[in-house]
Amino acid sequence: MRAMEDGMFPSTPGKVKVDRAAHTAVQRQLHRCFASTTTMFLWALFLVALTASYLSFQPFVDTGSRFLSASWGGIQWEHQVRASALPRRPGAPSVLVTGAAGFVGSHVSLALARRGDGVLGLDNYNSYYDPSLKHARRLRLAEHGVLVVEGDVADAGLLAKLFDVAAFTHVMHLAAQAGVRYAMENPASYVHSNVAALVVLLEACKDADPQPAVVWASSSSVYGLNDQVPFAESDRTDRPASIYAATKKAGEEITHTYNHIYGLSTTGLRFFTVYGPWGRPDMAYFSFTRNILQGKPITVYRGKDEADLARDFTYIDDIVKGCVAALDTAGPSTGNGGRKRGPAPYRIYNLGNTQPVTVPGLVGILEEHLQLKAKRNVVEMPGNGDVPFTHANISMAQRDLGYKPSTDLNTGLRKFVRWYLSYYGYQRGGKNV
Repeated sequence: MRAMEDGMFPSTPGKVKVDRAAHTAVQRQLHRCFASTTTMFLWALFLVALTASYLSFQPFVDTGSRFLSASWGGIQWEHQVRASALPRRPGAPSVLVTGAAGFVGSHVSLALARRGDGVLGLDNYNSYYDPSLKHARRLRLAEHGVLVVEGDVADAGLLAKLFDVAAFTHVMHLAAQAGVRYAMENPASYVHSNVAALVVLLEACKDADPQPAVVWASSSSVYGLNDQVPFAESDRTDRPASIYAATKKAGEEITHTYNHIYGLSTTGLRFFTVYGPWGRPDMAYFSFTRNILQGKPITVYRGKDEADLARDFTYIDDIVKGCVAALDTAGPSTGNGGRKRGPAPYRIYNLGNTQPVTVPGLVGILEEHLQLKAKRNVVEMPGNGDVPFTHANISMAQRDLGYKPSTDLNTGLRKFVRWYLSYYGYQRGGKNV
């Protein structure tokens, strides 16, 4: 091999010895080959034919390349997808859960699997926050027989394959680009995940036969600059205060359109500040806990006239109950193969706790459970899209879904702190890992 390499490359960089006799012989051969007009014509014809063949074959090459490079597909993969999506009890639904490795998605997937539903997850494990937490949630789901396929909801080819392999009766669409403040840094990610991906998913659903019922995560952020308290589903939602809120509002309009044109049964759930074990590290209660344990200061925002911000904090178990109830009460889609055959349900519900707590109040509860005092840095809220308060009116969800939140903030944060200390291996008097 070494000898071959020596023959291929010059011993001195930039200098190549040329065998003049061989070079002259090659020139004679080329001259003979191209001397006649007939030979030139044949060469041109050959090149044209070769180019045409390449162009006609290129789509197959591209398709094959995509197939070979894809992280999904194959007989074994299809078997795993079917097994995960297969219900474990008679009459149970088969549910595709997007964002299944996320905070709400993993909890909902686990609840559905525990009661015997068929559950297949889909998640792209993006790096908005530490993906290792998402993979830990994935392993937790795997222990209960739930497969989480790695992929983007905006990948139409992947969705088409999933719907071809498994007959989903329901879709629980919880994948999204979350966070109000990050939207100012990367607005394109919100348009991609919260708008474009939603359209791709709805296209797959309306083309499916039969069409599944769709339950999806909207947000309390759609109330934007609304100052009527508590927020009700009938209130104005045309004044978003952030790009995140605008994309969620767009999602509500888009789902309504697919419901109207294609007969898709759609239920939108406006979540109010969800918290709890296995939560998102970018949320205030999560980062407050980390900083308090590490002795670092926390930033507490205040609104105008030094008014404390307040949030309708909703514990994850209550949100899960609302999601499952929305799935169980979702009427069927009425389309078939993309054609509407009659009106289908279109619903929007608030899922909150109805007991807003100020951010300083939240910090005080954390201090009690952590047995540590926070170093507070109180500053005026910047113009980043955050709103001063949220408060849910849940009367519609109570009436239609039987939704009844039962976990107050003190109880919920105690459970979160217990999980946090266990998951991150923190020992009192020791060091936060």
